[in-house]
Amino acid sequence: MFRIFITGSLIAGLLAGTASADTLRDALASSYHSNPTLTAQREALKATDAGVAIARSGGRPQISGTVGLNRDLSRSGILDTGASRGPNVSGTVDLSVPLFNGGSVRNSINAAKSRDEAGRATLRAVEGDVFTQAVSVYMDVIRDRAIVELNQNNVRVLTTNLEATRDRFEIGDVTRTDVAQSEARLQLGRSQLAVSQGNLTSSEANYRAVVGHAPGQLAPPPPLPPLPTTDDEAVKIALGNNPDLIAIVRNAKAAGYDVRVAQASRLPTLAGVLSGTYIDSLGDRTSGFPDHGTTTSLGLNARVPIYQGGLPSARIRQAQAFEGQALEQVIGTERQVIAQARSAFATYDAAQKSIAANTIAVSANELALEGTRAEQSVGTRNVLDVLNAEQELLQSQVLLVTAKRDSYVAGFQLLNAMGAAEADDLGLDGGPLYDPLGNYRRVANEWNDWAGDPRHVPAATRTISTAELPPNPAVTPTLVPGPVVTEPAATSGVTQPQQ
Repeated sequence: MFRIFITGSLIAGLLAGTASADTLRDALASSYHSNPTLTAQREALKATDAGVAIARSGGRPQISGTVGLNRDLSRSGILDTGASRGPNVSGTVDLSVPLFNGGSVRNSINAAKSRDEAGRATLRAVEGDVFTQAVSVYMDVIRDRAIVELNQNNVRVLTTNLEATRDRFEIGDVTRTDVAQSEARLQLGRSQLAVSQGNLTSSEANYRAVVGHAPGQLAPPPPLPPLPTTDDEAVKIALGNNPDLIAIVRNAKAAGYDVRVAQASRLPTLAGVLSGTYIDSLGDRTSGFPDHGTTTSLGLNARVPIYQGGLPSARIRQAQAFEGQALEQVIGTERQVIAQARSAFATYDAAQKSIAANTIAVSANELALEGTRAEQSVGTRNVLDVLNAEQELLQSQVLLVTAKRDSYVAGFQLLNAMGAAEADDLGLDGGPLYDPLGNYRRVANEWNDWAGDPRHVPAATRTISTAELPPNPAVTPTLVPGPVVTEPAATSGVTQPQQ
């Protein structure tokens, strides 16, 4: 019920966007359809789907045929019947129907089905992780653009301060020390601006890698849905819905079936066999002997293993060890889920408190700066006091912007830990959602030996631009078809600091 409430709130928030700017919903939709990590995991699930058909094939009839062309070189004794020694053509068709395999087929199918369930849960987990990455890079770009703007404004203010200080020095109102302090603070501001611009370029590159295109004008994100009020509540929800935990539990269950498959290798097997053979002599047909013939047979073949050199015991122990490994991993994953839920909740709670504190700090520093400037004008404050007040205001503004980013990302990470940050939860546009059961229904019960799929064409989009394309690229069109981006790679578009 809580997940349904979260889903409805999150979809409602994502639906509210700004028409003139890229929205978080747009970024999530682009990531869903074109992120290579996610599209590769869908192909991995298809391979797991095929494992069910492979397991089922072990319990189905097997038909084989052989054709031979032979010529006797010599015959003697009772084998010399006087018949033609010309070449003989023969053909045999065998039909084998497994009747009993010690339960290995049934348990192999159950193991494959459990692994397929684990694969679908893993795909859910990858979806949530990719969406969390998309939210993170989206908020990183918004944060770093705001920090660049704050630092650009700071440089402008410090430049004006330096010019004013120099003017006052010319008339003897301040000392050379005041000018030096203003000059040093301006250079520090330019250094901070350069660092913030580098961070912005890095964030935009990460956005491009995760979302699939360079960021344009980004709209503010929608509010997050109501989250749990305590970390214990978050942990309870996560332990019931986290897809990583569901996946490892299903894999442990599959490992248990593998033990039974290994144990079946010590049991007898029984198969029904139908065989037909046709032989035709291509030699002298005037000898008076029949020149062709047929045989058919029907029977049961039983295989009773008596001694296999210790192979069954080794395989059983191996399967039991793998099952033990999986069971240990269940506990390890459970620990991680608990830690992720508590960590995300703590980070979100701390960021919320930081937002409240820094909001007050920004207002207080704005008032302090205004007062310091007024006091400087009447001679009770010096230039350094004003510079310090400006720096404190900038720091509090940067901390506020960072806290807002951390709060939103931590909130979404908490949703992801609770299993509520997947495609079904977000109501994305851009076409139908991927159906993880669609391929399973198509291939899991396949009987045709000659069925297959065309060569895969990547669904993920490339982000390389023509300006970045080398003369001899490692990724060639024969390997990955499709065009590259025609426009040059986007830059941050921020103003470089003046020297």
